[in-house]
Amino acid sequence: MEPEPVDVAVIGAGQAGLSAAYHLRRRGFSPAPADGRSFVVLDAEDAPGGAWRHRWASLRMATVNGIHELPGAPVPPADPEAPAREVLPAYFADYERRFDLRVRRPVPVHAVRRADDDPHGRLLVETDAGTLAAGWVINATGTWRRPFWPHAPGAETFRGRQLHVHDYVSAGEFAGLRVVIVGAGISAVQLLEEISRVADTFWVTRREVTWDAAEFDTAARIAAIAGVEERVRRGLPPGSVISVTGQHRTAWSESARARGVLVRHPMFTRIEPDGVRMPDGSLERADVILWATGFRADIPHLAPLGLRTAEGGVRVRDGRSIDEPRLFLIGYGPSQSTIGANRAGRDAARAIVAADRTMASAG
Repeated sequence: MEPEPVDVAVIGAGQAGLSAAYHLRRRGFSPAPADGRSFVVLDAEDAPGGAWRHRWASLRMATVNGIHELPGAPVPPADPEAPAREVLPAYFADYERRFDLRVRRPVPVHAVRRADDDPHGRLLVETDAGTLAAGWVINATGTWRRPFWPHAPGAETFRGRQLHVHDYVSAGEFAGLRVVIVGAGISAVQLLEEISRVADTFWVTRREVTWDAAEFDTAARIAAIAGVEERVRRGLPPGSVISVTGQHRTAWSESARARGVLVRHPMFTRIEPDGVRMPDGSLERADVILWATGFRADIPHLAPLGLRTAEGGVRVRDGRSIDEPRLFLIGYGPSQSTIGANRAGRDAARAIVAADRTMASAG
């Protein structure tokens, strides 16, 4: 069967993908190919909401970190105690209907490859539902499907339970247990505060946590983005915002501090059947090890393009692949935040329109 031609294929319908689709719509692209310049949004999920559909049940609207509205539509008022995984997917679903984005789902993308050696030719997007031949690809697959589990000697010997934040549901399942929480990010601190109310917690990180008493203001955000931008431009793995800025005090960190549970310990040296062995040789007993160790970019489907550097990243400048200019990576590196994803979607749409005009005038 011949590939379906489309001007722009957007892969992923989270914050970044919907932002890109909205801005393509505003610039005259249509999800109906017969109407002229066309775009298609592909989503591997079976319903709207992106990663918000899978957040833990106890994450409430009052405590969710970093919500930013989708372009053109504010987040509707919601009860602060309402679960984020119910409110935000409903908001995304309404957004898709309101702007007639016609997301195709569930349609996992298995590979993106070049149709031929023509640098101005098409990119083939191979999916469960057939292949698209796209002039441009906007990859907006985020990180949720790729939880990062660091290697830990002896992990296979542990008699208790190990899980990643990706699979966390609620603190109740750990009531009365000893839980080792691994990680220095926002999720680690949020879950430490929550789990410590019903369980005995022990928090470890690889490096000392740098606490910044100030709010995460504009200057801090700019510094974080600039640091990550430099990394992805060089083809290094993006890294986290916290690795640039340090941890900022929040309601949950201060609550944990006030109760005396915000106590950081150095990373253990190995896992043993009944717990974790610490650098001083002592054994910390554990029933559960919770890995709050972040996520990696969900881009294995881009492997046929050969963009991965020796350092493990993809070279990206201003949201666009340096080595494959027909590809945009948004929600990657500096645009991982919700506000960054919005801007990256807008900038990708603008760049595609500008490039199309340049090629048309040259032709």
